[in-house]
Amino acid sequence: MINEIQSDTNTRMGKTIDSLKQDLMKVRTGRAHTSLLDSIMVDYYGNPTPLNQVANISVLDARTLSVQVWEKQMTPVIEKAILTSDLGLNPATSGELIRIPLPPLTEETRKNLIKVVRGEGENAKVAIRNIRRDANGSLKDLEKEKEISEDDERRGQDAIQKITDSHVKEVDDVLAVKEKDLMEI
Repeated sequence: MINEIQSDTNTRMGKTIDSLKQDLMKVRTGRAHTSLLDSIMVDYYGNPTPLNQVANISVLDARTLSVQVWEKQMTPVIEKAILTSDLGLNPATSGELIRIPLPPLTEETRKNLIKVVRGEGENAKVAIRNIRRDANGSLKDLEKEKEISEDDERRGQDAIQKITDSHVKEVDDVLAVKEKDLMEI
């Protein structure tokens, strides 16, 4: 019973870290990468559709993305979606190809992005602590129902704390890598 709670806790905390990594991929560093446009939705015949389902996105060089539109009439719609996104990008259209130059990051922009990254990291830590609280609550319930002893509950809580500490350290490591990435010029 205790092992099930521990493995469930470990799995849920791992998913939190995976979610953090996905969120951090959307934060722009100095280099172009296709996942930067993953959050953009395009109005495709009345349905909001992810950009990568109506066009081919690729990296031209370190600071330029290209969007090859599959249907010519979608070009202005995609261009408008990129312009109105909160990414601060200015697409340049030539026929069915949309080029997106990424402006260089200023020192101030980098510091603001680091604040955003740290905020995401703090949210992940809060989620991990909430998972720990749920697991400890489950252990307390088992002890109240006399399914496990008080010593087993204490050992279970210690094990859950170790799992929590390792995941919090992993969050810190992910944040350190992203911050280093952001500060590179």
